[in-house]
Amino acid sequence: MNQNCRCDGKGFYFKKERALKEDEDKTPMNWPTGEPMMIEISVECECTIKKKAKRLMSISEITDEFKKKSFASFLTEGKEPIVAEMKEIATKYYVDYPNIKKERRNSISFLGQPGAGKTHLLSALANNLITKRLQRVLYFPFIEGFNDLRDDFNALNRKLEEMQRVDVLFIDDLFKGKCSDWEVKQVMGVVNYRYLNNKPLMISSEHDIDKLCDIDEALGTRIYEMSKDYTVMIKGDRWKLNHRLID
Repeated sequence: MNQNCRCDGKGFYFKKERALKEDEDKTPMNWPTGEPMMIEISVECECTIKKKAKRLMSISEITDEFKKKSFASFLTEGKEPIVAEMKEIATKYYVDYPNIKKERRNSISFLGQPGAGKTHLLSALANNLITKRLQRVLYFPFIEGFNDLRDDFNALNRKLEEMQRVDVLFIDDLFKGKCSDWEVKQVMGVVNYRYLNNKPLMISSEHDIDKLCDIDEALGTRIYEMSKDYTVMIKGDRWKLNHRLID
C-alpha cells in the first residue's frame, strides 16, 4: 500500500460535491431542510494517471531523445515569424484537441523546410497528448519504419493495423527521399482508414501539399482536409530557417 498516495494504493478515492439538477442550468439541489445536498463520487487518483501515462509513453515508440522535447525548450527568439507560428499552432492544437479529436478536421501538419523544428514541436505535442490527455500516440519515422517492415510481411500487417487504430498517429518525415509505389500504397491505406474513421494524424514532411498531391492526389487531399485548420507551410531562406545552419 502506498502511504504517500491519496488513494492508499486503490487507484481511486471518494470526494463529496454538490448535487445538481439535470436541467440546463445544472441548478444546485438542497434537502427539504434547506441544507445543500451532497453526493459522494469516485475520483481516479493522480498516481493511477501517472502510471497510465508512463505505460502509454513506453509503447509510443517515441525515441528517448524526442521524449525530452517540450514546448518550453522550443525557443523562437530571433527566429523567423513562421517558426513562432508553428509553436503557436502546435500549442493551439493541444488546447483544442479534446473538442476536435472526433471531427474530420482533427489533424496537424508541419510541411516544408528541413531543420525548422517540425519534429521537435510535434514530438512536444505528442508528449503532452500522452502525459496530460492520456492518448495513445504511435510514432512512425517514415524511412526507418518502412525499412524495418519491408521484408517481414507478418510484422507489416500488425504495424499497419496498429497505425490505423491508434488514438493519434505521428508520421515523421513523410515521403522523405525517393519513395516507392509500395510505400505510397501502404501509407494510403493507413491514411484512408483514419480519414474515414475521423482518427487524428500528426504529419511532418519536407513536401508541401502540392508535392504530396503529386505523389498521390487522393492521399495529399485527405491529409490537407484533415489538417487544414492546423497546417503550417515552412518556406524561405534555409540560412534563416534551418537551425542546424544557424546555431
